[in-house]
Amino acid sequence: MQELLSEIRSCEVCKAHLPLGPRPIVAAHEEAKIVIVGQAPGTKVHQTGVPWDDPSGRQLRKWLGVTDEVFYDETKIALIPMGFCYPGKGKSGDLPPRPECAPLWHEPLFSKIPSIELIVVIGSYAQGYYLKEKREKNLTGTVKMYKNYLPRYFPLPHPSPRNRFWQSKNPWFEEEVVPELQKRVLNILSN
Repeated sequence: MQELLSEIRSCEVCKAHLPLGPRPIVAAHEEAKIVIVGQAPGTKVHQTGVPWDDPSGRQLRKWLGVTDEVFYDETKIALIPMGFCYPGKGKSGDLPPRPECAPLWHEPLFSKIPSIELIVVIGSYAQGYYLKEKREKNLTGTVKMYKNYLPRYFPLPHPSPRNRFWQSKNPWFEEEVVPELQKRVLNILSN
């Protein structure tokens, strides 16, 4: 695993497309039971090199019901984004994750984590990649129908502060989905 992580962290496959240059961000261990598949690091995470070290990460940890210590314990939770480097700014936020990363690195990473019990797929890019034609017609529908993807996958919206409007329009998410997510995460991590 360490050799693979080192290879990923030195990847420069899409260097020409990255405005801040390559800095692949990933955290994984053979013993992890939960994998978080997010989008791509933002500028703050690019600077610190720490996955989910931003307001989105704080919100995600609340949704999961875990402390920073548990979240960053690679033997418990692996943090594997769809795009490993900051992709750049778009018109309404960051650009989509680079399309090279997941096909290149996900299978080798997942093959080295045999005890995965839950894959949390965050946002439409991760859901499209992992749930494929099984997902609903939009992210809201997919998250609402989360039980259809259990026990392997748990779809979530992106925890970005930009999604506050989505959360206010969909109170069922905090009322029904988050408690179920927390229960599953606690069960998995306490076994």
